[in-house]
Amino acid sequence: MKPSNVKRFFLGRPLHSDALNDEKYAVTWGLPILSSDAISSVAYAGQQILAVLLPVVGILAYRQLTILSGVIILLLIILTLSYRQTIDSYPNGGGAYTVSKENIGTVWGIIAGAALSVGYILTVAVSVSSGVEQIASAFEVLKPYSVPICVLLIALIAVINLRGIREAARVFGLPTYAFMLGLIVMVVVGFIKIGNGYVPPKPTFSGIVQPITAILLLNAFSSGCSALTGVEAISNSVPNFKEPSQKNAKTVLLLLAVIILVLFGSTALLTDLYLVQPNGKALLIVLASQIFGQGFMFYYVTVTTFIILIFAANTAYSGFPVLISVMSRDKYMPRQLSMRGNRLSYDSGIIVLSVVAILLVIIFNAKVERLIGLYAIGVFISFTLSQTGMFLHWMRRPGKKMYGRAAINGIGALTTAVVVVIIAFTKFSQGAWIVVVLIPILVYMMLMINKHYTRIHDQLRLEPEEYAAALHDNCTYKNRVIVPVESVNRASIRALRYAKTISDNVTAFNVVIDNETGEKNRQKFDMLKTDIPLVIKYSPYREIVGPLVEFIESAEYDLTDCDIVSVILPQFVVQKFWQRILHNNTRVHIEHQLLRHKQIVICTMPLQLHDEAEKEIDKAVRAIDEMDREETKK
Repeated sequence: MKPSNVKRFFLGRPLHSDALNDEKYAVTWGLPILSSDAISSVAYAGQQILAVLLPVVGILAYRQLTILSGVIILLLIILTLSYRQTIDSYPNGGGAYTVSKENIGTVWGIIAGAALSVGYILTVAVSVSSGVEQIASAFEVLKPYSVPICVLLIALIAVINLRGIREAARVFGLPTYAFMLGLIVMVVVGFIKIGNGYVPPKPTFSGIVQPITAILLLNAFSSGCSALTGVEAISNSVPNFKEPSQKNAKTVLLLLAVIILVLFGSTALLTDLYLVQPNGKALLIVLASQIFGQGFMFYYVTVTTFIILIFAANTAYSGFPVLISVMSRDKYMPRQLSMRGNRLSYDSGIIVLSVVAILLVIIFNAKVERLIGLYAIGVFISFTLSQTGMFLHWMRRPGKKMYGRAAINGIGALTTAVVVVIIAFTKFSQGAWIVVVLIPILVYMMLMINKHYTRIHDQLRLEPEEYAAALHDNCTYKNRVIVPVESVNRASIRALRYAKTISDNVTAFNVVIDNETGEKNRQKFDMLKTDIPLVIKYSPYREIVGPLVEFIESAEYDLTDCDIVSVILPQFVVQKFWQRILHNNTRVHIEHQLLRHKQIVICTMPLQLHDEAEKEIDKAVRAIDEMDREETKK
């Protein structure tokens, strides 16, 4: 099967550019697609808090879980209000990167973009690893295969997103709604059960090992802040919404805040009431078993929790490619990342995200506890810079209304900055240092990319006064043509014939590693009865490319600015993929060497070989070989 057919089988037929609007989100599908990351964190944010507190303070951990969950919800409300203003002011996407760049400075914008990019990549790695970890805890036989399963799932999510926005919405939307429905039922039944007098069994604890300290609470709080990752994805993806895009994006953001408030807050309260001990299992699964027993709803919650944890990675696939495309258009990322693919998705961004996330999964062996330390800091750095940028945005505009808006973003900037310090301090030794080191490296690379593009642009652009004379100066190119020939065959003859159509100054050049081969090539060339001279260069060290390049370069020495050397490279093209590896890549090496020269033009003259043609060529080659043997006998 041809590669193009394989691509169409997996990704579908190409979409016309006019179909872009049909591929965008309405509120119904935008909510599950862009909220799956934040909604899925309900499944593990509380568990991460308990993982810090339970071994140290025992039963007192549950009351602290409720308090810390309330603080996180308050932070969610602040972020929601702040990002609604970002959507209004910057509807073209880019989120924290665009806001920071335009209001704080270019470097700060790049830092925000780099931090958010790291956060998106870790979202994929953590979400998939967490989902596989949960299902592997239920089916022990899968544990040794956690990494391959994660890699396979990331590849599957990538393929679905490469099929386009609409396809991704269909696949990822329904499971998110199913998960929300399951949690709502669990919350309602759980409170009714307690209201009817149900007394949960009291677990056994080892007691209070250490007193409750500020450091301990801060450490638990930083672990629970993973519940807020994904909130920024909506402001980054405003261009992916149907018109009116800003209104639809703000509606989705509001619905997300309400859902997180209800589900995260309710599950925290239920965990306190039921005194749930995860013991290495998913908190929601243990809570569901106490509320539903082993009935249908228990398995429903179990399955939907696993699916939502895997599909939470899709939020990053919605935000990361858009963010990278905006940065690419500003020349801080390779420009290929700004192009939409056949299915109108940002293919290159999706592939980059998938590859890096897979590498992280392999390096950290799909261990959530090893990845979670890196997780939230990048996102909260972008939160802080975004809110600071919006604060400055409002302060530079006159009017009393602006002070109220500035206050909202100022409070958001202050609170998220405090969270950044907390996470960096409590999680530094657990992996946050990697992000702290990685972000400056990414910023440096982005600045170098921009410097490269700027330098190229400056060298290629024409000044206004140069346009009129650009094609009408007194310099008319004189063309000298060199045709490298490995032997006298159909490909080289075709190249020589073409050379004569563009210049009267044509030279054939042949490199041989022994004199006998050179003499044979000379005899065959003489049989062509052509006035084209043949230069044969003997290479005692069996170097093919070097002598050819040296001869071609020597033709430059006496050239004027109006002279050009055209090098026509004969190239036969085989039909089968595996056949290509059976032939050398001399042409590639020659091109690489010659591209450094200003007055050398490189042209490839292809000859497509088919099965029938190959048979005829084989006959011709055998005839020539037979002639050579007869001459040798004589």
